[in-house]
Amino acid sequence: MRLCEIYNFLDTLSPFASQASWDNSGLLIGNMKSEVEKVYLSLDVDSFLLESIERNALVITHHPLIFSGIKKLDFSQYPSHLIRKMIEKNISLIAMHTNFDVSHLNAYVVSKVLGFKNFVQDGFVCYFDANMNFDDLALHVKKVLKLDIVRCVVSGSFVKRCAITTGSGGDLIGKIEADCFLSGDFKYHQALEAKENNLSLIDIGHFESECHFSACLGEYLKKLPLTAIISNSKNPFEYK
Repeated sequence: MRLCEIYNFLDTLSPFASQASWDNSGLLIGNMKSEVEKVYLSLDVDSFLLESIERNALVITHHPLIFSGIKKLDFSQYPSHLIRKMIEKNISLIAMHTNFDVSHLNAYVVSKVLGFKNFVQDGFVCYFDANMNFDDLALHVKKVLKLDIVRCVVSGSFVKRCAITTGSGGDLIGKIEADCFLSGDFKYHQALEAKENNLSLIDIGHFESECHFSACLGEYLKKLPLTAIISNSKNPFEYK
């Protein structure tokens, strides 16, 4: 398939125009007229991923490798060294970030990963009925997302309505209308804000909550006449 055909399919599935104003989803590296046979799906681009994929392939990531304007290409530094490697191997790159959060990823994690079927989407937040003790919810999240530890703010012993934003959703705390909020990368002062607002928090990790991007998008790419390989970058964090 031509890259432009794949791009148009993705744009219909999850319109790039719906991305946040600060985002940079879309075609980041490549030529729309080029032919693509293999597609690799990953949360990010990193050295580990680029060493493992073939030449002339397309990589579709959740996070954009290029977020803002690049003023110089220093091939010894991130992200320039990855861009150079991709050009050398003729690898194209498309990012599906905030547009895919809204259209698919949050709902997928709630229903397919966490197993809660009764949910509604409100922008970047999914609300669902948990109806369980906080400790039981925390342990369920820890087990399903394979978390080594779970950072929590406990403001009540029972969770009726729960909210989730995969990735980093701490800036949304003041707008959450639920008993508990699941997201990643919570900061200290965001935790204080939540505690004072009687909102419980469960930090589900940035990588751990969004690494499901590949499996989610992969279900839709089965409709296309090409090979889609579900891969992933490595979590930069290690827990000792």
